[in-house]
Amino acid sequence: MTNKIFVGGTQITVTTIEDKDYISLTDMIKAKDGSFFISDWLRNRNTVEFLGIWEQIHNPDFNYGEFAVIKSQAGLNSYKISVKEWVTKTNAIGLRATAGRYGGTYAYKDVAFEFGMWISPEFKIYLIKEFERLKAEEQRQLGWDIKRNLAKINYRIHTDAIKENLIPVELTSQQVNQVYASEADVLNIALFGMTAKQWRDANTELKGNIRDYANVSQLVCLSNMENLNAVFIGEGMPQNERLKKLNAIAISQMKLLTEDHRIMTYEEKSRGRVQGERQ
Repeated sequence: MTNKIFVGGTQITVTTIEDKDYISLTDMIKAKDGSFFISDWLRNRNTVEFLGIWEQIHNPDFNYGEFAVIKSQAGLNSYKISVKEWVTKTNAIGLRATAGRYGGTYAYKDVAFEFGMWISPEFKIYLIKEFERLKAEEQRQLGWDIKRNLAKINYRIHTDAIKENLIPVELTSQQVNQVYASEADVLNIALFGMTAKQWRDANTELKGNIRDYANVSQLVCLSNMENLNAVFIGEGMPQNERLKKLNAIAISQMKLLTEDHRIMTYEEKSRGRVQGERQ
């Protein structure tokens, strides 16, 4: 996975390599005034000592022998080493030299933050801030995806219950679809007060269906109702009774959910993100 962050007007690539976050030093160096190269940073003795300590802590396969040789030469005018040489000789994992579309030099986030200090203290601070913002956004996205997937899983439980308990074997495919639509509208009416067709007729300018425009509270309630309806179907409860019972449950749960300030805050953030995606 590859993302972009902006630090002081500089676009910086953040990518995942072997489930670890790496930040592009090639992009970062564009923010430094003058003609400098990553190899200039790598030849600095303080840099070599930092990288050596980091690798010793995080990398069990680090080549200490080669590192000792490099460390003894670091800081000398004649000393120079590339990222590729550093990785090859020491078996380091904190730095990566990659080829291809997103090629360049990448560093594990800890190392990238240290490189940011070489550009400027201010740059390092904003780099950390933007990286943390990116990770927080990814977590919010993950939470939204989990909730959507949960609704899909519950929908499968719901439709399986319909298939096992309401659909005789001799029904045609068209009849089966009609039963599914009918049961889906039991939930739609109980929660939204209208069928899927009624919503489409009233919102001809919108794409998708009524559930695509549900808020977080409604999605949570819908997920619970799908589970409960599957149980009610299994118990043989008639559809009209299930509709009344589910409507009462929806009213009760929505009152609780809409009074929960945590849910309200999450809804506001999710609404802003979804609107941004639709623009």
